[in-house]
Amino acid sequence: MNERLIIRAFGAPTEVGERIVEDVERLPLAVGEVRVKILASPINPADTNWMEGTYGVKPILPETPGSEACAEVIESRSLLHAVGSRVIFLGYAHGWQGERIAREEEIFSIPSTLAAEQLAMLKVNPATAWLMLQSFGTLPKNGAVLQNAANSGVGQCVAQIARALGIPCVHFLRRKEDHEWLLGLGAEAVFSDDADGQEQARCYLREKGLHAVLAFNAVGGESALRLLDLLAPEGLHLTYGAMSRRPLTVPNKFLIFQNIRVQGFWLTSWMKGAAAEEVRDVYSQLLALMEAGMLEQRVDSRYRLSDATAALERNATEERRGKVMFLMD
Repeated sequence: MNERLIIRAFGAPTEVGERIVEDVERLPLAVGEVRVKILASPINPADTNWMEGTYGVKPILPETPGSEACAEVIESRSLLHAVGSRVIFLGYAHGWQGERIAREEEIFSIPSTLAAEQLAMLKVNPATAWLMLQSFGTLPKNGAVLQNAANSGVGQCVAQIARALGIPCVHFLRRKEDHEWLLGLGAEAVFSDDADGQEQARCYLREKGLHAVLAFNAVGGESALRLLDLLAPEGLHLTYGAMSRRPLTVPNKFLIFQNIRVQGFWLTSWMKGAAAEEVRDVYSQLLALMEAGMLEQRVDSRYRLSDATAALERNATEERRGKVMFLMD
């Protein structure tokens, strides 16, 4: 019996998800294939956008959501992945189900000593944070990074990885109640995402002799403009999300007189263009940080697929702190 969630039409995530339990005959594996049991899979913004039909890529329906997951190999015809090993999916995981078949090149073996739910969140947020922190190249002396939505999944990874790499980082967030939590992750400079917080950050950068050369925007609108206004000339402004659903309108002065570069970042595009060795190197370095206790993501709540509607409702609430996680039997 295989339990999974499927969508047959695009719409509100709480309405289009359909849980089914199938008595499916297990097909024999081809050479290079493995059968895996899904252990954990989070709900990401990309998943709800995917269900709404508003994501950058639309699936051919019906299909099973779940952009990332941690799984255990239960049958193998691959020399790379033995039975009992844990893996994550390098492509779209379709993780909201009990088990599935995968090609050996689609998965990456990971240590079984780490918690499955932490490994289930390895592919998207940590890799996005890591790659954006590398995007400028070698930061100049006294160079600093800015980010909004610092309490988001990517934001908390940026805070921890920047600390591990010794990169000064200035964080902005809307929820004042998350300031202390972010400081506990190692963030040194946390400000409210408003005009007052912007001026406080400007004073902080001046006092520390820092120059903001790299900014990460996951919000858009006025929040994104405040990051632009704090960037030094020749800086790089990366947009990887649009939580406010408001566009980024860039004033000419930032482009003409300060030569600030404004670009987007999408992990899916990077994965398609990167060599397999480069992809595996990034995840190996992130795993090393996790094993050293220097990288961990917050989990808000845990649900079974039988409670998928409740899980998706919780995911949409303002009270949520961290990821909503599906745990499979």
